[in-house]
Amino acid sequence: MNMKQAQNINEVILFLDEIIEKSKIDQSNLGLFAILYREVTVKVKQGIQDGAFQNGERMEKLDVTFANRYLKAYYEYEAKEKPSECWGFAFEQADKFWPIVLQHLLLGMNAHINLDLGIASAEVCTVEDIADLQHDFDKINSILSSLVGGVEKCLIKIWPTLTWILKFTGKIDTFFIDFSMETARNGAWKFANEFVAVPENEREACAQLRDQRITEIARLVSNPGYFVSAVFKFIRLFERGTIAQKIIDMQIMEEKNMECVAA
Repeated sequence: MNMKQAQNINEVILFLDEIIEKSKIDQSNLGLFAILYREVTVKVKQGIQDGAFQNGERMEKLDVTFANRYLKAYYEYEAKEKPSECWGFAFEQADKFWPIVLQHLLLGMNAHINLDLGIASAEVCTVEDIADLQHDFDKINSILSSLVGGVEKCLIKIWPTLTWILKFTGKIDTFFIDFSMETARNGAWKFANEFVAVPENEREACAQLRDQRITEIARLVSNPGYFVSAVFKFIRLFERGTIAQKIIDMQIMEEKNMECVAA
């Protein structure tokens, strides 16, 4: 299996580009999260260059360690091996018809923030110095959350039906509020502080337990109740274009740096 692991932030972007291009060819929804994640990585890289983080060298190390967990899960899934449970669940949904674009993005973010970010943070820190990471940890999460809000606005431009749905009922908005980035961030930070103190020989068991809990959240994102699920199905029926076209549409939005993504 070609298990690519990045050595620096530029390689992270390169490997994400490869996943996006392969997803277009394969007509795979896996490319949707990869686009969002690429944008996050580009913004982190820019932030490091601009001195936006307290410790740029540590942030690049965190970014690469963080990304490599996603890359490992992706290549394991592609090779028909077993990634972490929450990533496996997210990737399986990519092969199904009904999940809408936002669900694919949220499933990826759930696995990556709630499981991977805490573990990656613990791997680049020690019990003594992890508190120093909190400012930069919060910064990377704020980048993620702002991009999701921007993507939601941009998707409304692609699928006007979504505008009508959101006006018709406020319940869809509460679905995204319930999947609160702040809650995810706080949970990930708490887990990072717990995980960094776990002895090396107990870490795998600890990560597996966390993985199971995060997969339960993924199931709620995938099946958020009768009413919201019904509305999502209605939205899905009006999503326009092939999967490859959706990926291209999202890429065009990034390249134009539309205000809805940059917000």
